[in-house]
Amino acid sequence: MLLMESQGGVVRLTLNRPERRNALSEAMLTELGTALDQIAADRTARVVVLGAAGSVFCSGHDLGEMAGRPEADFQTLFSRCSRVMQQIRKLPQPVIARVQGLATAAGCQLVATCDLAVAVNEARFATPGVKIGLFCTTPMVPLVRAVPPKVAMEMLLTGIPITAARALEVGLVNRVVAPDQLDASIKELTDAIVASSGATMSLGKRAFYDQLALDEGTAYDQATCVMVENAVQYDAQEGISAFLQKRPPQWKTE
Repeated sequence: MLLMESQGGVVRLTLNRPERRNALSEAMLTELGTALDQIAADRTARVVVLGAAGSVFCSGHDLGEMAGRPEADFQTLFSRCSRVMQQIRKLPQPVIARVQGLATAAGCQLVATCDLAVAVNEARFATPGVKIGLFCTTPMVPLVRAVPPKVAMEMLLTGIPITAARALEVGLVNRVVAPDQLDASIKELTDAIVASSGATMSLGKRAFYDQLALDEGTAYDQATCVMVENAVQYDAQEGISAFLQKRPPQWKTE
């Protein structure tokens, strides 16, 4: 259900249930969680590209698994999904969503959770749970942290899909490209990330999410501590020396 390959510091994860519109079944979520644990422990992994096979990026939870289930089963399912989303946020490596098609419900949640997202111009994004009587409450969590509240509420209350262009406008994705430019655009991002210090990237990603919920003064206090921690690390001192000596840096993490 999940393909994984690694080359040159870039790990590619591919949701591989095109016949089920890459729905996040319990088995799919389990495989994804296991893969993320492996990546977190891999010092050679520098960036993750999360994509999907077929024409749909991800249609959300597998509704075929959700009919007639007891409350305990739903607790397990939604808790597992929430853990996977938090694994992505806490992963030391940046994660880029490669969105080649429709992303709905927990699929839209997956896009909003990733650190960066590149979509083709035909992609659409929706949180349509309200249409089947199941409000997209957990997808709402990263969505409202990615787009303005009024935009999130419109998506959540109406279930109407937004276009890739609108997703770019409101900040749900970083880039929108023609299908034949999708991989080239992602490679531009992965090349830039791999060229930098992995240790610094990991520290910066953690600090970014840690400060989001803080007031400005507290955020500055925390960011100052992180800058001090960063400045004394080998890679920062190497980068400064390399800049002053006009030579390429040699990162310790490579």
